[in-house]
Order: sequence, then structure tokens, then C-alpha cells
Amino acid sequence: MDAITLMIEEHKNIKKVLRVARKLCINILNRGEVNYEAFNIVVDFVKNYADKHHHNKEEDILFKKMSEELGEEIERGSIYGMFAEHDMGRLYMKNLVEALDRVNNGDDDSKVDIIANTISYTDLLHRHIDKEDNAIYEFGKRNLSMEAMLEVEERCREVEDIAKEKNIQKKYIKAIEELEKMV
Repeated sequence: MDAITLMIEEHKNIKKVLRVARKLCINILNRGEVNYEAFNIVVDFVKNYADKHHHNKEEDILFKKMSEELGEEIERGSIYGMFAEHDMGRLYMKNLVEALDRVNNGDDDSKVDIIANTISYTDLLHRHIDKEDNAIYEFGKRNLSMEAMLEVEERCREVEDIAKEKNIQKKYIKAIEELEKMV
């Protein structure tokens, strides 16, 4: 599987978790209950699969290569926007973790912060993934040289090989399955 197709497949996994996260918020609204176990799995998935594993390939490999080869215009435009959205997602996750801690320590009013940050994250990521899948990745495939694409492929393969040794993919596919059963 080529690197871009792999990243699109990873987006499908991320979207599954986004659907679960939304359902967890609906459960808070309807029942007032926070499923800490499920939220902790979501946070772990986002930090370690979506951010460290997936975004590593985007930020350090594909986007970097696009910036190097296609110039400052792409780097300061579309690529900068993708980095900014990754950072915004990280902020929502940080705020979510803090809200979960506050609620766990008795601050029921912070349930609104759990919902606000989770829904903000899911909305951001749905729009972000759409831009990457349908614009950024396609632009890269059309405009990067064959040599650059081969380098992206090789570097992504190396990342995947290391992740396979650590069972990252299996661990987080299993986490998705567990989450889907919880809601």
C-alpha cells in the first residue's frame, strides 16, 4: 500500500474514534455520566495513534517534502494551515484531559468543557481530514516528483515497520473495537 493510501486508511480509523467521542458527549447530555474509561481510550488513541503515529508521517515526511520541493507558497499556505490545525487539535485534547480531571475531582460544571472540547476536536478533525484526503494529498501526488514520492514512500515504510515491531497498529485497531462496543 502506498503512503498516501495508508494515511487515508488511518483517517478512516480516526473517524471511527471521532464518532465514538461524539456519542460519549451525547451520553453526558442525556445521562449526565462521564465514561472515564472510554474517554481515556479516546485520549490515548488521539495522542499516540492520530498524533504521534499518523501525524508523524504527515508532518515529518509528506508535508516536509512538499514544502522542500514545491516551495514557500505551499509551505506558508496549505501546509501551514495543516500544522495550525494539528496544533489546535492538540490544544483541544489538552483542554479535554484537564476537564476530565476537574469533573473526576467533583467539578460537575466542567462537563460542559468535556463536551465543548470533544465536539470542537471532532468537528475540526472531520474538516481537516477532508482537506487532507481530497486536496493536500492529491496535490502532493500530482506535483511531487517521482523521486520525492519514492522518498516519502520509503520513509513512511520505515515508520510503519517500527510501529509494527511495537504493535502500534494492532493495539489501536483493538482500541477502536473496544470503544465501539462501549457506546
